[in-house]
Amino acid sequence: MAHPTDDKNFRLPTTLRPRRYQATVTLDLEGRTFAGEQRVELELSQPTSEIILHANALELGEVTFRAGNDVRKPASKRVAPVSETVVLTFDAPLPAGSATLDVLWTGHFSDGLRGLYAAGQVAATQFEAADARRLFPCFDEPAFKARWALTVRVPEGHTVLGNGRVVKDEKDGALRKVTFEETELLSSYLIALVVGPLVGTPEEQVEGVPVRTWALPEKAHLAKFGQDAALQVLPRLRDYFGLPYAFGKVDQVGIPDFEAGAMENAGLITYREVALLLDPATAPLSVQKRVAEVVTHELAHQWFGNWVTMVWWDDLWLNEAFATWMAFKIVDQWRPDWRMWLDFDAHRASALALDALKSTHPIHGEVRNAGEAGESFDAITYEKGGAVLRMIEGFLGEGPFREGIRLYMRKHARANAVKEDLWNALGEAAKQPVNELATKWIGQSGFPLVSVKVEGRKVSLSQRRFYSEPGVKSPETWPVPMVLRFEDAGGVREQRVLFRDAQATVTLEGGSGDVKWLCANGGSTGFYRVAYEKPALDALAANLGTLAPSERISLLADTWALVRSAQAPVADLLDLAARFGDEEDEAVLDELVGRLGYIENRLTEGEDQERFRRWVEGLLGGGLKKLGWQAAQGEPDRVKLRRAALVRAVGGLARSPEVLAQARPLVQRMLQGDKSALDANLLDTAVGMVARAGDTALFDDLLQRMPREPDPATQRRYLMALTSFEDAKLAERAQGLLFTETVKTQDVASFATGLLGNRTGRDAWWAQLQKRWKDLVARTGAAPMLLRRVVEGLGLLRTREQLEQMKALLQANPIPEAQQATAQTLERLTQDVALRERVAPEVAAWLKRRP
Repeated sequence: MAHPTDDKNFRLPTTLRPRRYQATVTLDLEGRTFAGEQRVELELSQPTSEIILHANALELGEVTFRAGNDVRKPASKRVAPVSETVVLTFDAPLPAGSATLDVLWTGHFSDGLRGLYAAGQVAATQFEAADARRLFPCFDEPAFKARWALTVRVPEGHTVLGNGRVVKDEKDGALRKVTFEETELLSSYLIALVVGPLVGTPEEQVEGVPVRTWALPEKAHLAKFGQDAALQVLPRLRDYFGLPYAFGKVDQVGIPDFEAGAMENAGLITYREVALLLDPATAPLSVQKRVAEVVTHELAHQWFGNWVTMVWWDDLWLNEAFATWMAFKIVDQWRPDWRMWLDFDAHRASALALDALKSTHPIHGEVRNAGEAGESFDAITYEKGGAVLRMIEGFLGEGPFREGIRLYMRKHARANAVKEDLWNALGEAAKQPVNELATKWIGQSGFPLVSVKVEGRKVSLSQRRFYSEPGVKSPETWPVPMVLRFEDAGGVREQRVLFRDAQATVTLEGGSGDVKWLCANGGSTGFYRVAYEKPALDALAANLGTLAPSERISLLADTWALVRSAQAPVADLLDLAARFGDEEDEAVLDELVGRLGYIENRLTEGEDQERFRRWVEGLLGGGLKKLGWQAAQGEPDRVKLRRAALVRAVGGLARSPEVLAQARPLVQRMLQGDKSALDANLLDTAVGMVARAGDTALFDDLLQRMPREPDPATQRRYLMALTSFEDAKLAERAQGLLFTETVKTQDVASFATGLLGNRTGRDAWWAQLQKRWKDLVARTGAAPMLLRRVVEGLGLLRTREQLEQMKALLQANPIPEAQQATAQTLERLTQDVALRERVAPEVAAWLKRRP
């Protein structure tokens, strides 16, 4: 008879729970093996003849069960590979009550970036979602929280970091034995170890909590910014939650090869180096903001996720959506000049694009097993979830929302919770029907398209689900918290509406007379698209300067979404874009350049493409000439960012020969060591455009510099520039690098995607990729996030023939860890191909009408 553990959807029984692990692990760093011994304190709610532990690729030795004077050995140890468990069977039922389980085991470092693995000179762990079982035999589900008392035995000469402070560091024969302070109650995925030649910043304290940031010695000078960010945001997070930090200390560590951006292990946060380490004197502001946001995201998890933890992976969004929203909120408090909510809007755009597909999924959806949990780490969980929380906060008000969060944290301290626990706490604090709002937005896929017609002071609203595929219709509705912002004779006003039905008519309050313009997503805080009737759209276009930057961004994005779904002609988008020639807001320019870049890349070719580039240069080139390449003394960051956006537009998108000629000597001076040659915010674009037209000497120079560069952002800049060379022979050389150690595992997906973006090398690379697909998949080390991004990168293909080839490739070589990504990428590329066939002639006709 089959055992339940032979089902990959097997979940551990809740009748047996761990209370405490006391474990010692001995690491052989050269042989990349380990041996462990542990005692697990258990609580059995009823007698059982089995104990089931998670264990993946571990060899269990002696096992002993003790309950008082009752000492037992298992009659059998059965490995169940499908569920990654070991079933310990005993001859007679074990008694209910308290007990202990002693286990000896051995294992090997993982080959990929999960479990315990080698990242160059560093041994590090990555356990989320379900890879603690690669190092410890344990109860590896988030609901089984326990205390962990860990000891590590390693060779001398290494920094050894764990979740707790070091309480004992002693010599043990030829080894060093480090014992850590016992942890608070934690789920197994939050346990971490890092061992290697790391150096830390001097210890600094925030209200008694020691904080240090760690890196390899040659990168130690890059750790201060991340350290300062942690010091700034920790007290702000404590104030928001109304609770002290619970995990004793904060260590932040840059790992040389890392799957995700970062991991919120309690007290020991691990990061991809580019998400933690930088030199603020030379780092672009975008990199500084990203590091601050990631640091804050991981620290927010110390409360929301670590202190109160989801029961199961279907509520992963409780962790990630909240930390996403909170990071932007806290960094915005710290650095309001950074305008972080505009960055949030850019992140939200990726979720709106994904959620407009038929293959999307709800924020809260069924997760049957730990393998499926890996697919939940996407823009729906993070960005849509964060946007919905922001929308709910806007509806409830900041104060009641915060009180609800504090109530939730108090009620479920040290324990696990589900989404209803959060809604109940928010509803109790705010005295509002949160459940209605939240249940629909969290449990239902997609989002509404709200159509708007303005007649006098009457606003007619209608809603239906928005799909990016033309012709697909669905009657679903949402309770939509809307902010109507408008201008009449009395000035600019706001009116809030909870739009529940398929249709409604709203009378604008507070004045009389005609409405000059109306924005139906005031402040751009709502997670929906807006379709304005032509007169209302024309009124907005004629009053762009009166709209907030976020509203101008939404106007462009919504118009483009309607073009994609065949609900508006591309001329609407182009006519609107033509009004942005004098735009000075860098965030709006980024949105504009992104939309125009898609048109240049996918919807034009030949003479039309050249004509489009010249039109873009005419639209935005004057702004770049006015600013010039060199930043003035004391120039504000926003002016520098505007210049960077214009360089991307005129040099990158429009491929202006004049701008390229200006960039070449500046890049050369920078490579020769002149740090003043280029403003940091111009480096990525300038190096990329010069590489695109570069020769063998430049290719060789970047290839040699890249591995020696200590700054991870600079290293990544040079690495990605290698994918940009459009000389056919150099493009071919770059393709060969992917299957060498030049490209780290963490960078495989982005490098492969960069090669598909190379216009002269794309077709040859795609032909090679089809032959070496299994090699590419193997290079990811089976890391779920990297596999997803490899598949998503195929969305850069262009033709119907390539689409069919991609379908055949993924059908013949399915990737179970990326089923959602496969469906979404195929659907998106199908739409892109159809859009090209439908709209390219319209773009050509529009260009011919231009003077």
